[in-house]
Amino acid sequence: MEGPSCRLSAEAEEPRPSGRRDSGSEPTWDTKTHFRVCRFIMETGVKLCMRSVPVATACVLYHRFFQRVTSRVYEPYLVAMSCLYLAGKVEEQHIRTRDIINVSHRYFSKGSAPLECNKEFWDLRDSVVQCELLILRQLNFHVSFEHPHKYLLHYLLSVKSLVNRHAWSRTPMAETSWALLRDCYHGDMCIRHTPQHIAVAALYLAMSSYGVELPAGEKEWWQVLCEDVTKADINAVISDLLRLYDMEAKCI
Repeated sequence: MEGPSCRLSAEAEEPRPSGRRDSGSEPTWDTKTHFRVCRFIMETGVKLCMRSVPVATACVLYHRFFQRVTSRVYEPYLVAMSCLYLAGKVEEQHIRTRDIINVSHRYFSKGSAPLECNKEFWDLRDSVVQCELLILRQLNFHVSFEHPHKYLLHYLLSVKSLVNRHAWSRTPMAETSWALLRDCYHGDMCIRHTPQHIAVAALYLAMSSYGVELPAGEKEWWQVLCEDVTKADINAVISDLLRLYDMEAKCI
């Protein structure tokens, strides 16, 4: 398997600052790597029939881990596999290590047969388990997170009741909002913004894309849904999301 290494590096037991995005237009090596690995997490999660929240938890575990260490020391794809395994436990959708390893193997070696239960398989399984323990230690066992999903669902139901039903049926507002929310997990913006602000921004961008407007009131509709959000907060989330889309074009 060409992706994950079978062994964890023995170096750098102490947390180190992760690589940050440069101020220039070109994304750093670390940023590109994390983007690709998060895509791996999402695609692997789909093939493992994981729900949206466990996959989101796996991405957050991954980003928080690399806040504390450097991706030049630990194999990112091995960490990602362990994050999927740990996220399944946290969100009560347990995934077998064998399934994670085989799906990951097919991801890097398309069309190949499942791994035999030989030394290579057991070495990789042990690495996934040991890496899970490393993630738990680095995160001080804080592995439960609040996601924007429940907020976006509530906001969509609230907005739907205010929009003309014909206009709502003609535009894929809900589908677009959920797609934008999922894309936020490709970068560390999912841990730099509050869940409510991400949910409001995803809905705001979807409505703006389709030209959907709500009746005017004393407050803007996003302030009614989330009292502490400002237009600057929404713009900050959207700006980060657009940077992710720009980086996606450079990663392909």
